[in-house]
This record gives sequence, C-alpha cells and structure tokens, in this order.
Amino acid sequence: MTAFSSKPLSDNRKSAIQNPKWVGLFAMVLTLVFGGVVAQAQQPAGIPRIGILLAPSASSYSAWVEAFRQRLRELGYVEGKNILIEYRYAEGKYERLPDLAAELVRLKVDVIVTTGAVVLFAKKVSGTIPIVFAAAVDPVGGGLVSSLARPGGNITGLSVMARDLNGKRLELLKEAFPKVARVAFLWEPFHLSGNPALTEMEAAAKALGLKLQSLPVRSLDDFDGAFARAEREGAQALITDPRPLITNQQRQVLDFAAKNRLPAIYHTSEFVEAGGLMSYAPNYMDLWRRAATYVDKILKGAKPADLAVEQPKKFELIINLKTAKQIGVLIPQKVLARADRVIR
Repeated sequence: MTAFSSKPLSDNRKSAIQNPKWVGLFAMVLTLVFGGVVAQAQQPAGIPRIGILLAPSASSYSAWVEAFRQRLRELGYVEGKNILIEYRYAEGKYERLPDLAAELVRLKVDVIVTTGAVVLFAKKVSGTIPIVFAAAVDPVGGGLVSSLARPGGNITGLSVMARDLNGKRLELLKEAFPKVARVAFLWEPFHLSGNPALTEMEAAAKALGLKLQSLPVRSLDDFDGAFARAEREGAQALITDPRPLITNQQRQVLDFAAKNRLPAIYHTSEFVEAGGLMSYAPNYMDLWRRAATYVDKILKGAKPADLAVEQPKKFELIINLKTAKQIGVLIPQKVLARADRVIR
C-alpha cells in the first residue's frame, strides 16, 4: 500500500499542480465523472416512460411507429427530453413476448403500446400498467376489453373491425376477378374462443359462390407448407388475415403470390406499396396517430377503463397496376374507379 507523505511539497511539485493546464484537466475530469453521475441520476426522474411491445420485426411496423412518434411530438412530447420510449420487438417469435413484456414491467413504464393479441402477453405480467392497443381485430371477443364503450380494467385502444373487413375483401376480390373460384385464405389461429376468422370467411365465401382453402400458420415454419398446399390444390387467388405473424412475413407472402401469378388482396396498404396487387384496410397510420392521443390522455390522468375503444375512421382501397401487369391480370374499370389510390 502506498503511504501519503507528510513532507512539504517542493517548489517544482507546487508549480506543476498550480499549472493552468493541469488545473483545467483536473476540473474537466471532475466535471465528467461527477457531472455525468448527477445527470444520469436526474434524467429519468419525473419523465414518463412508454413501452412499445410488438410481435413482428421493427421494420414491419416502422412507418406506423413513426406516425405514433410524430403525433407525440405534435402533442408536445420530445423523446429523450420529456418522454422516454422503450422498444421491444419479438421478430415474429411469440415465445419471446412474455420476457419482453416482463422487461417493460421491470422498467416501470407508465404505458404499454401494442397491437391485437400481443396485449394478452402484457396483460399477463401486469394488471395495473395502462395498455393501449393501436389496432385490435376483435377486442371484445378476444378478451381484451369488457365492451367497446366501457373497456374496464387497464386496457383500451382502437379496433380494426377485421371481421367485417375480411368479407368485404373477398367481395372486392370476386368483383375484380369474377372467374376466380378457389381462394386461399392465409390466416393465423390466435383466439380465445374457436376460430371466428375462418368461420366468417367460410360463410362469406359460400355466399359469393367461392371455395375457400384454409391455410393456417402458427409459426414461421408453417409458411412453406401452406404455400405448397395452395399450389398443389390449385388456389386461384389469395387473401390474408391481419395478424402480426403474416405481416412480419410480408416479403415471403408477396413472392409466393408473384411466383404463382395469383391475384391477391391484403390486409394493409404496406403490402401493396411493397409490390402486392390490392388492399382494403383501415388507415393504420391514422390508427397509430390516434393511439398517441390515448397515451397523452392517460399520462394526464385519464384511466383506460373510462376511454372508449374507437373504430377506424378511414378505409382505403389501394391497387397496384404495375403488379397487375407483371402477373398478367386486368383490373376492371369499375373497380379502379372505387380505388382511393392507384399505383401506376
């Protein structure tokens, strides 16, 4: 051990310590060490923390999350200054969601923002942290809320009314391609009570005189088999269900439809912008912006139980004529006339 000397400092040592260069350096070190510690201790204090929990990859929802952040900025929140956001993505692996949800709880986030069935994972780890879903297929039937008007508990958000929309998509597909007789339905079984998505699609197909081919996918490993079965059984068109697993595999789904020249209608406009043929869906950018408004209200004291679940305000039919040309199909003029946007 080194002992401290009690001898007086020599003139040389005194001059070295008193040298402005060394004094300045010493002051800088003190500022970095102690100032950094103070800043680290003070920064999170009193700053609301939001947790974003999603099943797909970050790239799949990047535009929607950015719409959410933009709306927060409009409401006066500056990320890193008066609000903190923790991002957790499961990369399409549902088994990761419980741990990711638990991480957000340990971080003591003030609100968790998510979509659809992923809410259930957040709900399991906390019954008190407010949860806002930006888009849920069937929040009442899925057990997320007690009712749309009075959600109850700690969960609220925005519904996408997918049950009605799947039937509408099938109707548009039939109108655009009247000769199609067999439609493959790519969907993800994830419901507390039966398989309502499939049941309703079968009913809609029967009413339109179509044969529905069920292609359920429960994991990433199921897609190749589902596509092989669609080819083997002669699918003539494709429709997709709005579930995170399918959204996360956008490129794989689009490549399958292009390879087999299948006219397809998708559950988000992002599929069409990436090369898909048609989509009919709520405006998800709008839904995510409105989710930020829910967060704002909750941070200002509102309770999720008192915030009614809202329905979509905007629905859009988008058609990609470039893709129509590539797969060799013609979109009737009457269908084009109804489109909100046409990609040429």
